[in-house]
Amino acid sequence: MELGLYTFADVNPNPSRSKGEEGAERLKHLIDEIELADQVGLDVFGLGEHHRPDYAASAPAVALAAAAMKTKNIRLTSAVTVLSSDDPVRVFQQFATLDLLSNGRAEIMAGRGSFIESFPLFGYNLEDYDQLFEERLDLLMALRDEEVVTWSGELRAPINGRGVYPRPLQDPLPLWIAVGGTPQSVARAGAMGLPVALAIIGGELRRFAPLFDLYREAARRAGQEASKLKTSINVHGFIADTTDAAADQFYGPQTEVMNRIGRERGWGPTNRAHFDMSRGPSGALFVGDPELVAEKIIAHHRLFKNDRFLLQMAIGLMPHDQIMRGIELYGTKVAPLVRKALTESDEEAKATA
Repeated sequence: MELGLYTFADVNPNPSRSKGEEGAERLKHLIDEIELADQVGLDVFGLGEHHRPDYAASAPAVALAAAAMKTKNIRLTSAVTVLSSDDPVRVFQQFATLDLLSNGRAEIMAGRGSFIESFPLFGYNLEDYDQLFEERLDLLMALRDEEVVTWSGELRAPINGRGVYPRPLQDPLPLWIAVGGTPQSVARAGAMGLPVALAIIGGELRRFAPLFDLYREAARRAGQEASKLKTSINVHGFIADTTDAAADQFYGPQTEVMNRIGRERGWGPTNRAHFDMSRGPSGALFVGDPELVAEKIIAHHRLFKNDRFLLQMAIGLMPHDQIMRGIELYGTKVAPLVRKALTESDEEAKATA
């Protein structure tokens, strides 16, 4: 199982200094975080696209290209690319370029996005929400498969035998579908034979496991090769030297973000009791010391049988030094414990097969 991180590069939406200064510092820290994640042996780093004052990453491919120059092994992915409101040709070209710069480490994680600001910003109608995503995903897959593309749809001008360049080093360029728990979306990804990343930010983890069963069954019925199927769970969490420190450091920034978004969406406010319950054995938060977090990752791998686990630690206005320490512990303490346990489990399964 691949272990990694993702973030939206959160910034203060109402800083005491200029927003340019705020963004510059956050992006510098972001590159530091990705570089450290690479140095401590994590497998993947994802960066989400947003168009809001509380996030600095509206152009993930650009920031990931900067990170590509500072790293050697870690895979670099969007998390997510809001495909519905972007042009698939430019998405493909940007990530193909990233792939060349990183020597074959780029990925696209495409989704509808969790916010809608990009639709009016780029002139798209929210009434076309589903059709935009389906058409653009179809075009993006055509761009991956063929150098010279002929394609037509209803919401974009057709392409008639045009070459799209540059071509990526990886063939095909890895493409994941990000979903938020809608069964139809999970089943569609399976039927298309695309890897699927499931975002889980609340509730009991166990209740999401049947979605991966649905994914695999949809793929089987569509005749997709099992080797093409991959799954990821993307969750919130934090690692510190002690569980109490992890909880105390993460609670304030994570709760502020969830309550801010909750006010926009009509959710009720959260509190410390709810937070502490969510970081329990069955809850969606992975918060604690390295041993506790590793145990929870291992336990839920048995449940989900996932190929990838991504943790969002840099959420809200987390102090940079705390994030860096969390990444260090993730790579040097958590990852070895998880990898050892999964290797032993695989060996036991082979011995009894």
